[in-house]
Amino acid sequence: MDRMIYLAMSGAKAAMQRQEVLSNNLANVSTAGFRAELAAFRAVPVRGDGASTRVYALETTVGYSTAPGAVQSTGHALDVAPRGGAWLAVQALDGTEAYTRAGALDLDAEGTLVTRSGLPVVGDGGPITVPPGARVSIAEDGTVSASGDDGTSTTVGRLKLVTPEGPLQRGADGLFRALDGELPADAGARVQPGALEGSNVSAVETMVAMITAARQFEQQMKLLQTAERQEQQAMRLLTPNGM
Repeated sequence: MDRMIYLAMSGAKAAMQRQEVLSNNLANVSTAGFRAELAAFRAVPVRGDGASTRVYALETTVGYSTAPGAVQSTGHALDVAPRGGAWLAVQALDGTEAYTRAGALDLDAEGTLVTRSGLPVVGDGGPITVPPGARVSIAEDGTVSASGDDGTSTTVGRLKLVTPEGPLQRGADGLFRALDGELPADAGARVQPGALEGSNVSAVETMVAMITAARQFEQQMKLLQTAERQEQQAMRLLTPNGM
């Protein structure tokens, strides 16, 4: 009896955890540069006397989907879509260097190039600052130029673009970081100016997966109810006078 309870309980918990991952992915289906989170489950034996045959299913985050998102032209001069395996370097709130595929950029009150969330964009020589009133353009190699009313163009910096050799680690802030610290700039990395890469989450596939997970959860709960009924029937059989 307890084996059925362990099995159903572990399955129901795994279904709930899968729903959490899928719900987060679906909530970011319209987030530029979002990478779908992947999850897996591993069997962990229960420690203790008499429990050597009991196993829990524990969630293990295996990373994120590397599939590219759809690139859409925006016509905004400060929007960039990293090409291939390139990532854009930004300075996180904790001061560390982090990486993102969300290339929707803007200028703050001081003329510093930042992301839409206000994070400074890392340049090859530090933060990139644009003179007041200048028109900004970004080339495919990440070079940021500012032109004045007289038509002269000046290079004010270059976006730091990196190409990781291995997978990055997603942080709680939604940014990605390298396991070995900061990555070197890749001179061959390119961006598509005036465009943004969308999320690589498929809304249809995620909805179908959520429905499947919900049905699996219902099946596990039915198993728990069946175990409860069987236990009650067994108690009546073992109780004198069936009481």
